[in-house]
Formats: sequence, C-alpha cells, structure tokens
Amino acid sequence: MIAREHTRRLLVGNVPVGGGAPVSVQSMTKTDTRDTAATIAQINALQGAGAHIVRLAVVDADAARALHEIVERTSVPLVADIHFDYKLALIAVEAGVAMLRINPGNIGERARVEAVVNACAAKNIPIRIGVNAGSLEKRLLDQHGGATAEAMVQSALGHVAILEELGFTQIKVSLKASDVERTVKANLLFAERSDIPLHVGVTEAGGRWAGTIRSAAGIGIILGHGIGDTIRVSLTGDPVEEVRVGWELLKALGLRQRGITITSCPNCGRLECPTEDVIAEIEKSFGDLDEPWHIAVMGCSVNGPGESRQADLGVIAGKKGYLLYKGGTYWKTVERAQVVAGVKEALALLRAERKEQGA
Repeated sequence: MIAREHTRRLLVGNVPVGGGAPVSVQSMTKTDTRDTAATIAQINALQGAGAHIVRLAVVDADAARALHEIVERTSVPLVADIHFDYKLALIAVEAGVAMLRINPGNIGERARVEAVVNACAAKNIPIRIGVNAGSLEKRLLDQHGGATAEAMVQSALGHVAILEELGFTQIKVSLKASDVERTVKANLLFAERSDIPLHVGVTEAGGRWAGTIRSAAGIGIILGHGIGDTIRVSLTGDPVEEVRVGWELLKALGLRQRGITITSCPNCGRLECPTEDVIAEIEKSFGDLDEPWHIAVMGCSVNGPGESRQADLGVIAGKKGYLLYKGGTYWKTVERAQVVAGVKEALALLRAERKEQGA
C-alpha cells in the first residue's frame, strides 16, 4: 500500500478530497457547454464510466447560464473552468457548481477576485488553481529562464497567497506540463512546501496510445510518492477513455478498486488456443461492472494454473477446451463459445458466496 502524504480536507460536492480520502478520478467534457443536451449526455457517460468529478469549460455568458440546467439534470459534482471574466464565475456559483477552476491572476483587479472568493465562501465552494506550463506569467518566465518546474510552483504559491490573504482556504492546486519530467518535479516541489490538495495530470498528453503511456508514467510516479488527491488523464478523443485509463492506473497502484481487472499472458509459442478475442469479449461483457473482480486469461498450462489460483476467476486456453477456475480452484472445462457464459455463471456464484460471507 502506498503511504499517502497528508493534505487538507475539502469537499467537491459530496466527494471528499484530501485528508486521506481515496484518490478521485476526474475528466472534462469536450462538448460545447452551451449545448446542454450533448453536455448532459457526456457528463452521464463519464459518471457511468466511474468519474467522480467532471469539469466543464465556461467560455462566455451563454455557457455560464447553461450551467443551471446542467447542474439540475446531473448528479456528479461539476467544476466550472473559467478564465478572465469574473462575472462568469459568479454566475457559475449561483448555478450550483461544486467547484471553480480559476487563476486569480487572470481574473483582474483585487475587487473582482474578492467578489469571486466571497461568493464561493458563502456557499462552501472550493477553488482549484490550475497552473499550466504553457500559460505562465511572463515575469516568471523571464525570472526562471522559461517554464521550469520551479516557475510553475512559484506561480501556484503566488495564486494561493491571493486567496489566503482573503481568508479563503478551500483550495486545490494543479501543476501540469506536457512532459513527464517537469510535471513530476513541480508536484513534488509543491508537496514539500504546502499541504494543499493536488490535482494531478500530464496536460496535452496526446492521443489514446501515446497519451495513455505519458499519463501513466507521470501520474504514476507522482502517486507512487504518495502525492495526489484527484487525477485526470488528458487524452485527445472520447473523454470516457480518460476515466477508464484513470481507473486502471489507480487499480494498478492499489489505490482504488472498481470493476474487472484482467491478468493475461502476452502469448507465445506455447499458446494452445487464442486468447485475445476471449479477453475482448470479457471486457465488452463485464467492463461496466462496479464490483472489483480479478480475472486471469491465460494461453497455456505453464503459468495458467498459478495465475488462475490467484484470481477470482481463471480462463486457461487448453487443447481440449477452455479450463475455468472459480475462487482459485478448477471448476470445469467449456468450449470456446461458452467461455463468456461460463464466466457469467461463475461470477453469479461468487457474488452469492460473497453475499453469504458478508463481504
């Protein structure tokens, strides 16, 4: 178990963040927020995939006004992402969002920042300060010779100071770069200097394949140091994939469990029957389960039995059929066409056993 660094506790809607709370998975809609039907549909899809928190871009007054209906028709905590126009933040607060994502430095004069802070304080709405390497203040770029990790941390602490001077402490911070090295260094440096909860991610990480690898490396290293209270995997494409990757990452690190976890061999010359299509069918049939189940899908009898004994369910491709293990022991052998049905039956039996045992 990874030892978590202690941070302040705050609530994003009904989701606890920091103070030892489990790491939460976050994503962001990619619809036009002004299109309420499309935005609500995407929020619901993200929540169904396991997102605990969803962020929306609020680009103008029409998008801000759309938030009221969106909040009313969804149940996951929503974060309004706002830049430059403090009036949009005030509309979002009145609409009932669970959090604001702003940079106090680009909201404008102190009176405007104070108006936003007062509105959030009155409704117990926290603020996330989002610092990206690509949009640092010019003075910091000049001072540090570029968008270094130290410059990112200095920017974040400067924004934090603005809020804390106003007596506001319900703050979360994110420090993101498009490369792993700066992202990791910035988060580690900030965690040394503050107990403010951190939202972790590698920004503009890329498409599904490269972005997943880059995100897993950066977020994984940071979480491995016990740092990070919420995460977002940034991928170009369907945001539901961001949530799925985020969950797999947390599961791999033992930080949270949800749904099926598949152990499978890479296949080699010992392969007795195909397994790749079996894995695809199992993922398609059981990928939406919330309950944590460990399923081993193996291609031969060398490592198959051992992995199947360590899993809730095992599927071993054999010369005379597919051997199914249930609860760590051999159960029965089925033909290829019956593998998914067999897994479904075994899951039902194990679920009943768990219920009897009060698990």
